[in-house]
Formats: sequence, C-alpha cells, structure tokens
Amino acid sequence: MDELIPLCDANLDRIPASTARPTYDRSRLTPGIVHIGVGNFHRAHQAWYLHRLMQENQALDWAIIGAGVRSYDAAMRNKLLDQDCLTTLIELKPSHATAEVVGSMIDYLPIEPDNRCLITQMADPAVRIVALTVTEGGYYIDPVTKELDAGHPDIAHDAHHPDAPRTAFGAIVAALKIRRDLGIGPFTGLSCDNLLANGHVLRQTIAGLARLSDPDLGDWIDTNCSFPNSMVDCIVPATGPREIALARDIGIDDQAPVTHESFRQWVIEDDFCAARPLWEKVGATFTDDVHAYEMMKLRLLNAGHQILAGPGEILALDTVADCMVHPLISQLFRTVLTNEIVPHVADVPGMTAAQYVDLIEDRFKNPAIVDTPRRVAFDGSSRHAGFVLPIIRDALASGTPVEGLALVEALWARMCAGTREDGSTIEPNDPNWSELTYIAEKARTRPQTWLTENSIYGDIAAARPFANAFDHWLEMIWTHGCEEAMRTYTGEKAQLRAQS
Repeated sequence: MDELIPLCDANLDRIPASTARPTYDRSRLTPGIVHIGVGNFHRAHQAWYLHRLMQENQALDWAIIGAGVRSYDAAMRNKLLDQDCLTTLIELKPSHATAEVVGSMIDYLPIEPDNRCLITQMADPAVRIVALTVTEGGYYIDPVTKELDAGHPDIAHDAHHPDAPRTAFGAIVAALKIRRDLGIGPFTGLSCDNLLANGHVLRQTIAGLARLSDPDLGDWIDTNCSFPNSMVDCIVPATGPREIALARDIGIDDQAPVTHESFRQWVIEDDFCAARPLWEKVGATFTDDVHAYEMMKLRLLNAGHQILAGPGEILALDTVADCMVHPLISQLFRTVLTNEIVPHVADVPGMTAAQYVDLIEDRFKNPAIVDTPRRVAFDGSSRHAGFVLPIIRDALASGTPVEGLALVEALWARMCAGTREDGSTIEPNDPNWSELTYIAEKARTRPQTWLTENSIYGDIAAARPFANAFDHWLEMIWTHGCEEAMRTYTGEKAQLRAQS
C-alpha cells in the first residue's frame, strides 16, 4: 500500500474504497449510551450493531460515550481519542478479509480515581442506557453465596464513600442517586458479559451496593431501573502487531483495530425503562426466553473454550485453530460436548444443541482468527466456575457421565502449575494465579488437594463420581502426559460407542 491514511474524521473520505465507512454525518451524533469497558469485543459487537442502524440514518441520538474505571483503560482511551473514536473492524473469513470503519462511539471519558466525569455523564438525562463489558469475574459476587460480596475491599470502599466510588457499580449508583434526587428518572443497565442471567446479576450488584449506604436508593433502583438479560456472541481476538499490520495492509493507520469472525449474535430481553435503539432491525433477537440462548452459548461455546484451553496451553499450541486440528484435543472437544454437555442443553428456535456443536466447531477451526488458548483461558477461576461446574452439578444430579468434564478440570489444574510439557513457563493468567499455582503444585502428588479450593468447587468436591475421576485423570496427566489422558478418554468412549 503506497499511502497510509491516519484514521480520523478528517480522513474518512480518503479511506480506500474497498473499506466501508460511516455514511452518516458524525457531527450530528448525540449520546444516548455510556459503555463501561471499551474492549475489542464491545467495538466488534455492540458498537457495530449501533453503527449498522446509523448507516440507515437511524439512532443518531444513541451514540456511545466510552468509559473505564481501571488505570489501564487510559491507554485505550488515548488511542481512540487520537483517531476520533473510530475503529477499523476487520472480518476474517478462512478465504479472505473485509474491513469497515465503525463510528458509533463519539467520546471516551477520562479515567479518574473518583469517577467524577463518569458519574456526571451517566447523570445526563440524554443517557438512557449504561452498558458494561467488565468480564464475568468483575461483578463482585461471592462464589459461595452467589450474592454481592459486601466484604470485598472495593465494595466496602464504595459503601463508605458513595460520592467518590472506585468501581463502575459505585459510579452507577452515584449517578442514579443524582437522577433520582433531580427527578431525571432511571436508565437501563445492560450487561454484555458472559454471565448466566447477567441482567439479574447486574441488578443484584447495583441495588445491593446502593442499599449498603442508602437503603431507600436501593429500593428506588430495584423498582424503577431495568436490567435486561442478554446473550452476546462473536469471537474477537486480542489486538497486537499482526492486527495493526492487517489494517496497514489495507491502507489505514489504526492503532487499535479489531479483528473478528463473521458470526455475530445478540439476544436481548426487551426490558428497557427509558427506550432503546431498534437493534432488531440489524439482526439482534429480542425474546422473553434469553435463558435458553444463554445456556446453549455458555455451556457449549464458553465451556468449549475451556476444554481447549487447558491442553492447548500445556502443549504450547499457538491458536485455538491449532487446537482444533490437533487430533486428540479435537476428539476431546467433540466427545465431551456431545456426550456430557449436549444432554444438559435445550434446543432454541432454529438451532438444536447438536447443530450448535457443529457450528462452533467450524468457527473454532477458522485459521484466519488468531485467537489463543491463553486468551480463552484467562481468569479460569471465574470461567470454570461459571461455565463448566454448573454442567457438572446437573450431570451429578441426573446421574449422567462426568468423566470427560473431570478430565477438563484436571487439565486446567495441570495448566495452573505454571509450566508446559516442553518446560516453558505459563505466565500468570488469572487474578488468583499465585494461589492456583501453589495448590496445583501440591495436587501434583495429592490430586484431591485441587478440589479443596472451596470458592470454586464447593460441594462438587464431595461427589465421588467426579472426585474419583478427577483423581484418576490428574494422576495420569502428571505420570504419562496430557496426550495419554486424552487418548485414553476418547479411546474408551469410542470403544463404548462401537460396542453399543
């Protein structure tokens, strides 16, 4: 490419003709949404749906104001403000790539210790939706009680300093207090994280935190605000030099481009207290039964990622696609999903659970998507607890097999020891990494030690069908390697199928 165009409003007309760009006048956009947690997924998913509406000259009063509450958010803020909050989305199909510039975000608030600018923006009557992507482990939920962890230092701080909160949830509570006191009215809180019943979880966190300092405000939020459940889906890898180079190859100098697959899904409960964009016009699904879609996605795709992540990291595979062409990992993936997870997943309109397995298998095989075992393994203590263990509980209750799921947990325990089978180091990849690594090393000779991590396993540790299988697999992994364990499991299942 002879000419490299810096991405910004002034250069939109110079963007190569092969790349779609906003056809709407961005100077006419006014804010309607504050989104907290402006990562790659948000820009490839929710911001894209809104952009598609704007391309039809609709929802121009629903533009996004980006926000963050962590110090590391400042780096993304600086990159996006330098390019007028525009993002180059690069869709990666196995055969080719296409690109478009998305312009639905118009500002990114400063990152401040007391979140004052964020609170002021959310108190603006123009803001009708506050959305979040803060990861499934970011909602301050006690792993045992499943209630708000009121003893967490961040939550305790916000409860005692409601006017200078350090969390996103504390800032939301402070903004809603202003809106209540001034008669502005509520807004909708929209979680876009991979949590079962994420709207209920967000309501519990917001209203529960408010009640710690102002019970009447907590009741007002519970009565007046809405928190729709939603399910989001699109594979969006992290951005690095390769992704920046892809943007440069098409002639765009974008410091924060986003690559993504061609599949997107957004299923939302239609419960918005202060209006919403007409996202259904651009492919979103509104339904009263988000739960069925959530269960299918979380139990097959998200749990499926955890099936791949452990052996992928242990064997030093570079990408998820590499995992899917590894004969033993791909067999493990297909066998566990089909035999031990599909029985606990209901069909949804237009898609059976078995068909969904085929769909995600094809998606994970896409070699153009450079997604990594490390990314999908991040925060395993939340992801295993949220995606895998509920299936194990259902299987134990119904008497269905858990051997493969126990192997998945044993592979995770082996991964958390912090070394690969080639001797290389697995860098910290979990908020609780030090504790996990310590327990994983002890479990090397006493496998049951791993299951004593009560905040993750709870009552499952006492279930003998699971505990015995876990003990068997972890011992085999340490003695003979993870490939032998996968070979044994998938071979035994194949023999059983042949006999039947």
